[in-house]
Parts: sequence; structure tokens; C-alpha cells
Amino acid sequence: MTAAVLESVESFRQRAREWLAANLTPEAEARGHRAGAAGRDEGVWQRARELQATLHAGGFAGITFPREYGGLGLTLAHQRAFNAEAAGYELPVLLNIPTFAICCATLLDMASEEIKREHIAAAIRGEEIFVQFLSEPGSGSDLASVKTRADRRRDSFILSGTKIWSSAAYAADYALCLARTNWDVPKHEGLTMFLVKVRQPGVEVRQIRQVDGSSEFCQEFIDGVEVPASNVVGEVNGGWTVASRQLFHERSAMGGTSPFISGRHPSKGRMTSAHELAGLARSAGRAADPAARELIAEYHSLDRIETWLADRVGTAIRSGALPPAASSLTRLFSGEAITRRAEIALEVAGPLAAMSGPAGPAVPPVGVRFIARQGGSLGGGSTEMARNIISERLLAMPREHAADKGVPFSQVKRGR
Repeated sequence: MTAAVLESVESFRQRAREWLAANLTPEAEARGHRAGAAGRDEGVWQRARELQATLHAGGFAGITFPREYGGLGLTLAHQRAFNAEAAGYELPVLLNIPTFAICCATLLDMASEEIKREHIAAAIRGEEIFVQFLSEPGSGSDLASVKTRADRRRDSFILSGTKIWSSAAYAADYALCLARTNWDVPKHEGLTMFLVKVRQPGVEVRQIRQVDGSSEFCQEFIDGVEVPASNVVGEVNGGWTVASRQLFHERSAMGGTSPFISGRHPSKGRMTSAHELAGLARSAGRAADPAARELIAEYHSLDRIETWLADRVGTAIRSGALPPAASSLTRLFSGEAITRRAEIALEVAGPLAAMSGPAGPAVPPVGVRFIARQGGSLGGGSTEMARNIISERLLAMPREHAADKGVPFSQVKRGR
């Protein structure tokens, strides 16, 4: 360990406090300046790249990533100190999930040295954004049943298929893509993970318009895309091992236990804060209403419990007291809490919820957030899957029956 690694948390905190004040914009001020561009996705993502580059230039990017891959090699305590000081500043939180907390974390665990040194470092500098190409139409929760194929051709693979529900694929440079390389073995044994360049001929990205009017999720059509064999992450036909680790990082990210999230947690950033909720109650004329005050207290309690649970479970996983599957505990609570917070905000706002958004920053868009609330129970793996993992892998309950267990994937019956 170098002297820089041994810098005390308090010294690091003080440096961060001074640097943030001198170099970043308060979030409320930045939101006001860019209100007109908020609906332009490309502008929002370009701004995230710029902010990440600023953090890197200032020496506050990739805090917990190893130095050899472009990070600072510091501890979770240093990251938490930075997060506390950074509250209220404009930060590239869009890059937390999936770029850093899921994709780069997976590359760190499973990729070759060449991939780690090139791509993790590029992401930390703000030069590359990552996306996950995992789910497919017809292969949602049963991820191992993906049908995107990868055929070997000398020193490369030819990929063809379709992926769906990929968050912000339109803004990404690279994807972690799970594809089938062997059809004559059971489904979990014939998969390979690839690092695929998104913006190239043969990859078409279509945005999906959602019920709240946003279009974050995408579907991708992959047609004869050549990927070098050097872009295999992990081993050929060992993709399920990589995907399992990736899903662990995904649950950790959504549940708040990831050490790679810088700034506020993205799911909380999209919701109303307890402070904002109190202001909403005043705007609705309900500041003295006991029912509204109880709802605000419930909201605050959910936030605190979520933080404490993430700390406890994260510490237990890192120490080995709990297995990695325990990340499903925090993922389940997070999904339920996101939904309940959206419901609470709507209850507090009452008729004012119909005015949110166009009414200006004094009225947060609680109505729109309520419409999209169920997304919190789906992104990062559904809460139903989290319950299955908890029951089977933590409580040792019997596994669900699988008719295709041990059957070569080419012989698995589909449809009629």
C-alpha cells in the first residue's frame, strides 16, 4: 500500500469538501440552468460524461477501484465520506448504474487484464459508458434461456439475436452481452459473456416509450456482429458464472450495498426526498395535518431502514458472515420501498399531484413518479426473483421444479 492509500478518511473528507465547493455546481442551481434540456437524453448523458471527467481531473473518480485500473484504490469508508460531502452537488449519478456498480464491477472480477486496464480506466475518465445486454423477449426472469447466438469463426464470434429492457443503451459505448455458444448442453453450460461495441453496423437500438412518457429502456437487434475472441469476458461456455457475478453486483447496486456508487443512490435521486415531501405538504396546505405528518414520518423511516439494512447486509457479505445471495435482501427491500415512497408522495400531494412537473420545481413530479412506480420492482431483477433467491439460497427451502434441468438446450421444448 502506498502513502496515498493510507490517507485518513477525515483528511480525504476535508479535501473533498474544499474541492467540491470550488469545482462543482449545487444541484438545485444546475437543475434550474438546465431545466430546458432535461428532456433531451443525449444532453443529459453528455453532461454526465463531462462531470465524470471533472471528477477524474480533480482526483475523486473511481474511489474504490484499484489504482492499476484507473481508480484511487481507497476504501468504502472513503467513498462514504465523499458521498456525504457531495450531497447537494451536481454529480454524474447516471453513470453509477449500470456503468460502475454493475458492468465495471463485473469486469473487475471476471475480465482479462487487458480489458480491465483499458475499459475500467476509460469509464473512470468519463470516456466510456456501459450497458447490459441480458434479457430477451421470451427470456426474462429465466436468463439462462437466452437465444442470442454466437458462432465461432476463427479468432472471432458472430453474434445474432435481440435483447430488451436495456437501460439507456442509446447512450452506451459498450455492452456486456450474454449469448449462446453451445446448444447441445444444458442451458446454463452453453453461455458466453462478450464485451460488445454498441455503436457499430449490425447493432440497432430502439428506445421503448414507457407509461410515464420516458424512453430509458431499449430493445437491441444484433445482426451478424463480429466480436473478437479477446472480448470474451471469463471463459467460453463459462458465461453463466460471469452472469451470476453480474447479477450479484446488480442486486447490490439496487439494494444500496455496492461500494462503487459515488454520490446519491440513483433510485433515491429519482424519488421525492423526505425534505421535499415536507415542502410538498406545505404547498398542499397539509403541513399541520396529522395524517400527512405520519406519512412523512413513514417515508423518513423507510429511508433510514433502507440505509441501515444496506450497511448491515453489505458488511456481512464482505466479512463472509452472509453469502453473496444475501444481496437479494436489500434488493427486495429497495424495490418495495421505491413503490411505497411513490404512493406516500401521491397521498401527501393529493390533487396537487395532477399539477406536478409543469407547475415548476416547487411541485415535484410525484404524479409521474407514481405512474412509473412499479419499475422499482423490476429493474435489477424482479422482487419476485429476489424472494425466490432468499427462500432457496438463504432459507434452504426446496427449489422450484425445472422441466429443462439437465436437458440439452437444443432439445428443450418451446411454445406449442
